[in-house]
This record gives sequence, C-alpha cells and structure tokens, in this order.
Amino acid sequence: MFYPGTKHFLVTIQTVCNYRYMKNAQSVHWLALVASLATHSATPRMRLWRAVKAGGCAVLRDGVYLLPRCEGAEKLFGELAQDVEESGGTAYQLGIAARDEAQETAFRALFDRTTQYAELAGEIAGTQAALPPAETPALRKAMKNLRRDFTALAAIDFFPGAAREQVESALGELEGAVQARFSPGEPQPAAGEIARRDPLDYRGRVWATRRHLWVDRMASAWLIRRFIDPQARFVWLESPADCPPEALGFDFDGAAFTHVGNRVTFEVLAASFALGADPALAKLAALVHFLDAGGIPVADAAGVETLLAGLRNRCADDDELLAEASRLFDLLYTAYAE
Repeated sequence: MFYPGTKHFLVTIQTVCNYRYMKNAQSVHWLALVASLATHSATPRMRLWRAVKAGGCAVLRDGVYLLPRCEGAEKLFGELAQDVEESGGTAYQLGIAARDEAQETAFRALFDRTTQYAELAGEIAGTQAALPPAETPALRKAMKNLRRDFTALAAIDFFPGAAREQVESALGELEGAVQARFSPGEPQPAAGEIARRDPLDYRGRVWATRRHLWVDRMASAWLIRRFIDPQARFVWLESPADCPPEALGFDFDGAAFTHVGNRVTFEVLAASFALGADPALAKLAALVHFLDAGGIPVADAAGVETLLAGLRNRCADDDELLAEASRLFDLLYTAYAE
C-alpha cells in the first residue's frame, strides 16, 4: 500500500543512496574476499589458508579475508577466487569503504606488523651477539635467512612505520659487520661513467686485489685472465694500502676497477673491455652480482655459493683458490654458452 508522498520518499532515498555510493566509491580503500568451499577435502582449504597467510590478509571470520586495496591485492584475490571456484566453491570480491574513521583505524590495526618486526629484531640481535665466534657457513646462512624474512615481512607491511625502519637499519648494520669481518675493505660504489679500455694496453700486467678471495674477486680475476690479460700476474693484498704502484688494482676503494653505481667489479670489468655482448658472460655477471650485492635472484646462485665456500675452506692460499675457482667458472661459462 502506498501512502501519500511514498513515491516521492522512495525517489529521495534512492537519490541519497546513489549519491553516497558515488561518494564512497572514491574512498574504497579495502578489498574483501568472501569464499566458501563446497568440498570437505583439506587440500583446497589448506591451499587457500597458506595463500591468504603469505599474502598478509586479515581474517575477519572464517572465509572472509581483507586487504588494503591495491593492484597486488586485486591480483591475489582474483587468483584465489578462481581457485575456489575451480574447486567447486563460490567466491566474491568486494570493494569496501570504512563506515567511519574508527572503523578505518580498526581495519588498519589488523595489519600492524610491530610484533613480527620485534621478533625479527630479536633474531638480528641474537645473530649480532654470536658474531665473534660464529663459523662462516652458519653465519652466511643466518644472514640469508634474516634478509629473506625481512623481505617477506616488508612485502606485506602495507602501512610501514618506525618498526620497519628500525629493523631494516639493524639488519643493515649486521650485514655491514659481517661483510667487514669476512670481506674487509669491500668497496663503496663509485659515481660516474665506465670508461672503455683497449685490451692491448692491459697485457702482461700485474693485477692486485684484497686477499681471502670471495665471489666478485674470484670471478673478476678469472675474467681478467680468461678474456683481458692471459699473462696476468696477481698480487693478493693484506690491505689496499699495500698495492704496488705499478699494479692495476681491482675491487677496493680507489682501485682502477671497482664498483660503479649498482655494478659490481665483474660487471665493471666486462663493460670496460666491451665484453657485455657475450650472453654467457651476461649470465655470469647476473650470478656474480646477486651473490655479491643481492638483487634479482639467480637459479644457480645457492649451488655455486656452496661450491665456492667449500673451495675457500679447502684451499691453502689464494693462488690455489683462484686455480680451483677458475675451473668452476670455466664450466659455468661453457654451460651458459650452450
């Protein structure tokens, strides 16, 4: 039954609702996934749970998950919805605007990572305390795990703040201390362009770098002798200050060839002598860069690092170490060339 003015009242309500919808559509800061699995099988449920946990989702209740609205969230929820539907269930993706500031604050609080950062800070402090007596392989493994855990946590920290900055700073300091212990004198990246060099001017020379070779210095020495100066003689320095005046230094501050910008010494040498067009050397450069400075992961990195660490522990001196490591780099170069 319609009472006088009912039609006008309904039109007014519809107009208000439409206005509020259009207004709120501009402030939809959240995405929700509502999922219901028809099967009782544990496999799709576990797959869904692992995915929402890895994606940093907040769980509003069983089957209802929340994320801040962003491209990554839309992609994740889209993939999860498809997986749920392919398992015979139903899934809906909803754009949500908080009702008021209090609810917005409550939503944001669901993504507070402070406790997780505190746990990671404790692990960093424990590793720092164990630094003096720690064995090299165990310490390197611990550092990789800490960096991996921080990267994973930062990826789901949608509202970063002081806790993240504090942990990132502590991790950087620890990595610096580890680097100083096991690779003292590691160069700081220099600014400027990489000058092109003529290989004919660099034949039969003395080349010098820091002793106790590790990845970048091993690979750079191999590159020098294999592609730049086949008669190269190497001097292993206790300190960069000991570099003979006639020697060409590499991989230390002030050296003729060292880090430039985001390139490690191996990459700088390859660019200096126009070797970058070689696809096999380009793959080796990516591997050396990742092992020395991090960045884009390389599939072979873990295995190569293990082998080089074993060689470093077994070889009596750097001459023997370079000879053994060169065999490995020869094999890698051949494999990459094919």
